[in-house]
Amino acid sequence: MSAARGGTTSVPGDDLLAALLDGMDAALCAFDADGTVTHWNKEAERILGWSAVEAVGRRGFEGWAARPADAAEALARVMAAMEAPGRLVHEFALVRKDGGRVLVRTQSAGVRGADGRPAGVYCAFSEVHAQIDLERSIALSEALFEDASWGVVLVDVDLRPAVVNGYAARAMGAGRTTLLGRPLGELVTQGLEELECALEHVLAEGAPKAPAEVWVTLKSADGERRRCWRSGFVRLASPLAEEPVPLGVGWLFQDVTEERLAEQEADRLRFRYSQLHRAGAVAAECEDPREAATVLLDFALAGFADHALIDVAAGERRLVRLATTPAGEPGPVVPVAGGGIPLRYPSAHPVLQALARTGPVRASAPGAARAEDWATERFWPRDAVHALCLPLRSRGRTLGAVTFLRAASRTPFERPDAIFAEAVAVRIASSLDLAGVCAGGETVRG
Repeated sequence: MSAARGGTTSVPGDDLLAALLDGMDAALCAFDADGTVTHWNKEAERILGWSAVEAVGRRGFEGWAARPADAAEALARVMAAMEAPGRLVHEFALVRKDGGRVLVRTQSAGVRGADGRPAGVYCAFSEVHAQIDLERSIALSEALFEDASWGVVLVDVDLRPAVVNGYAARAMGAGRTTLLGRPLGELVTQGLEELECALEHVLAEGAPKAPAEVWVTLKSADGERRRCWRSGFVRLASPLAEEPVPLGVGWLFQDVTEERLAEQEADRLRFRYSQLHRAGAVAAECEDPREAATVLLDFALAGFADHALIDVAAGERRLVRLATTPAGEPGPVVPVAGGGIPLRYPSAHPVLQALARTGPVRASAPGAARAEDWATERFWPRDAVHALCLPLRSRGRTLGAVTFLRAASRTPFERPDAIFAEAVAVRIASSLDLAGVCAGGETVRG
């Protein structure tokens, strides 16, 4: 191996080799078969402080780069690679030019001459703490993409997933490899614009200061799934460029759908029963029990339904409309003027089903195309799509029924809705019983 002192020589090949060695990010030195230093690059000089002029030509590390007690062992470890297959990794202490000691990790490999015989060794080394930092970074990356209990997705500058961990793949309902390179729009039907806006902001401006919660609707084989993801973002930039060049976005998220739905349900219940409490206080001040019944219904409607109707008994299985919300613009429940004409409910009408069962009945229009006809046939406002009918029971008698109606913009009534509506119906029935509104004292027999 020819010597290259200070990176200068008259041989063009050696000039190229010196330039390549000095441009490396790793510290590198080389030894001939006798253990004499033949190459020493700039990174080696940066770590230990010894220049190429001072290092090249010295035999081993004794007297300059290692303590006397350590020099022979250090050289022996490095030179052992000349006869061994592959690379050898060692750790030992070297001495800086300023006298300080540094623990280095070396990777050494033998060099053979043109005749195939061992001709020397090259040795790449770095400070142990720098190597450990690198290994930690690699280990962290591997752990995130294999064992993390939250989703990790690397998104490229085109906003397409480049790497997806197992948690994220399960949350999105697809395989890790099938998600790669696909537009997010193929997976997300609602919430896509908000998600892409967040990713574009991170690419342009950097990571936000706090996590954000994003609601998305996902396509799946079983239909659409609405999920809430608590998300954090970091911008990825190349460490090799002179100026930061965006490589994409690191997106970390956890599925918090169940927690958020539970919180929403708790907030909904608190509001509903607060309304019921307020309604009871206002109704208690009404001299007319009929007015008290409409007040109770007005308070119950807030955030619960779009329309409400009260039908009262006018004979066996005959009902008349007592009060209703306006058919056009939203407004308070008002008595029906000129009431007394029995309603011509068909036999399978949800109100009659509720009376027969003495319990709540839920119903929804079969499809958007027939929604208006469905509502009209049941003597309800034309925009009604979902219905909840309950009997009005007081003192063991059925006095009538109350019906809550929702438009297409709302979700169908569910079991918790029915439980709340039953609490409202009991109070309305008590007021109507007090008013004696049933024509001739009649009740509807279930």
